[in-house]
Amino acid sequence: MKTTILKILLIAIITGVYAQERKTIGSIERLMPEMRDFIPDDREIEILAEGFGWSEGPVWVDNLNALLFSDVPGNKVYKWSEEEGLSVFLNPSGYTGIAPREKKGSKNAMNRDESGSNGLVLDKSGQLIICMHGDRRVARLTHWGKNDFTTIVGKYQGKYFNSPNDLVYAKNGDLYFTDPPYGLKKGDNDPLKELAFNGVFKLSPSGDLSLVIKDLTRPNGVAISNDQKTLYVAISDPKNRRIMAYDITPEGIENGRVFFDDSSLDINARGNFDGLKIHPSGTIFTTGP
Repeated sequence: MKTTILKILLIAIITGVYAQERKTIGSIERLMPEMRDFIPDDREIEILAEGFGWSEGPVWVDNLNALLFSDVPGNKVYKWSEEEGLSVFLNPSGYTGIAPREKKGSKNAMNRDESGSNGLVLDKSGQLIICMHGDRRVARLTHWGKNDFTTIVGKYQGKYFNSPNDLVYAKNGDLYFTDPPYGLKKGDNDPLKELAFNGVFKLSPSGDLSLVIKDLTRPNGVAISNDQKTLYVAISDPKNRRIMAYDITPEGIENGRVFFDDSSLDINARGNFDGLKIHPSGTIFTTGP
């Protein structure tokens, strides 16, 4: 399958009912002419909401006719709709206290707090599945709009995950998720880190959990090709910024290779690869430097 990648520096959003209150910012830089097939020249970047620590994991929910997204440091999930604007949907969203966050008596030398939720996805029944950094688990929202969570998976071989970050469902029901250390207060050096690696996991519909990748420094965004044959993983390591591709086979995840390396871009920009989404055309959309 032929797949292309379009580097998105900024994403334009078409205006809605708030047209008279529109607030725009910046400009759109297209590094490939094909970008105009998705974002025409007359589009602008509109600020729908602001004031967050940083926003992650956007997912559109048809039943709500709204966008949900995480504010990781804020430990909240927000809802935005054209009809109602912005509101808090879940608080807390990623840390409820069920997993340890700091050893007793230890001094917190941490200069960041990423305890909130991160990646969000809907399962085939339309339920919201959440990567919960602080609780170090993947959980299901049991009741819409209420802080009632059911753990789907919280440990690997009896050890807490680092902080599940992003997730994607295959059509057969397999759930793939990444587990970098961003939710731990001291990252890889946190005394509460129980796994010696930052992995990518697969949870089958029957509940079998398997470690499918363990040699990546900062696995982050994850996506599956439309033909279900390729798993893509974004690496958010500033010293090794790239997107990896793997074959999905009956035997497992195989043939890891570099799909896209940011050194091919003639730019010197901040930021790392993060979220991934695949368009029906096969084009990969990603955040990045």
